Amino acid sequence: MAKYHLVGIKGAGMSALAQVLYDMGYDVQGSDQTISFFTQKPLERLGIKILPFNRDNIQKGQIVIASNAYTNDHVEIEEALRNHIEFYRYHQFLGKLIEPFTSISITGAHGKTSTAGLMSHVLSALTPTSYIVGDGSGKGGKNQKYFVLESCEYRRHFLSYFPDYAIITNIDYDHPDYFTGIGDVKDAFQQMAYQVKKYIIACGDDPNILTISAKCPLLYYGLHSHNHLVAKNIIRDHEGTSFDVAYKQAEMGRFCIPMYGTHHVLNSLAVIALCILEDIQLSLIRPYLQSFQGVRRRFAEKAFGMNMVIDDYAHHPTEISATMEAARHKYPTRKLIAIFQPHTYSRLKHFLEGFAKALQSADEVYLCDIFGSARESDGDISIEDLLNRIPSAKYLTRQNIDALKQYTDSVLLFMGAGDIQKYQKWLMS
Repeated sequence: MAKYHLVGIKGAGMSALAQVLYDMGYDVQGSDQTISFFTQKPLERLGIKILPFNRDNIQKGQIVIASNAYTNDHVEIEEALRNHIEFYRYHQFLGKLIEPFTSISITGAHGKTSTAGLMSHVLSALTPTSYIVGDGSGKGGKNQKYFVLESCEYRRHFLSYFPDYAIITNIDYDHPDYFTGIGDVKDAFQQMAYQVKKYIIACGDDPNILTISAKCPLLYYGLHSHNHLVAKNIIRDHEGTSFDVAYKQAEMGRFCIPMYGTHHVLNSLAVIALCILEDIQLSLIRPYLQSFQGVRRRFAEKAFGMNMVIDDYAHHPTEISATMEAARHKYPTRKLIAIFQPHTYSRLKHFLEGFAKALQSADEVYLCDIFGSARESDGDISIEDLLNRIPSAKYLTRQNIDALKQYTDSVLLFMGAGDIQKYQKWLMS
């Protein structure tokens, strides 16, 4: 039996992949930095070995899969290539892994993880389903019908996949360290669309999506009447959000979700659309839409005294706006305190004005130092540039974290894709 070694196993996608391979009965181990990540907890529960990086981890007979966060000069990747050991990048391996399944690729600039999590939750409740979700969740099996896969557009990695279905939540400019602009992003999605075999399910409220053509049929969903699948009569209350759904003008009934924010309604429509195309009775999926509790690091709530602390992965102006909208919907009478940590220097530089505009809709703003990444550790911009564009914003460090304790009956909304959680730990310790 093959033995897999995953270089960078604590990455969200890599951790999920390790869980899938384990469930499929394979021998799995991996390596990473010694710093603790939330994605390693499910690996530890399964007893999957996590080693510190070392070229001696690479042995003959292994199949080595490497995270895209590490380049070919990484010691373990060098060792695998030098010894001609079977080697794949993460996205290359997934392209092979999903082939035997009815594959459902979830992609888009924003909302991939929440939509993939919801799709996995609903389908898994109805039939054995394999999935890889960007919050580090993974489940596998050999004789299962569906494989739900979160697919990232960064560096066009999703072009390694030829899925049966693709869901496109939106098309927006992000990853400025790779894409040259929105035209380049749309070109990547257009290339991807030509590779889909059965159907593309896309949010027709997004004008960028409407420029995409495909060799397979397209089903548009959204809030506007020109879409094939439409949500209307949206009501929000203390239990969440409810809405009516019409498909090609035929009424499909009312659906309820325990979430807030327009983006969650749209995510639900994407799942409903897939179920319609797969002839799954909508009466069967209603209770599972209603029981979905979200994914890790997306609007994760925890009480802190009289306040509510929310942890969210939002790291783009569009995502910040959507997350703050959800917070306002759920807690309309509470003061909203935004605590934001920019993720990568290039993203802050390119979207500086967008971040400033989005954050100013909070009642008060705190800004943390920029979080770099494995591929980008510095840049020619600092948190001072954002502070200067939000006159009332305050700079937050470990030394002054107690400033957040002055609030009562407020929402403390922590946002960022880096290590923003350490600020929460400092606050609560």
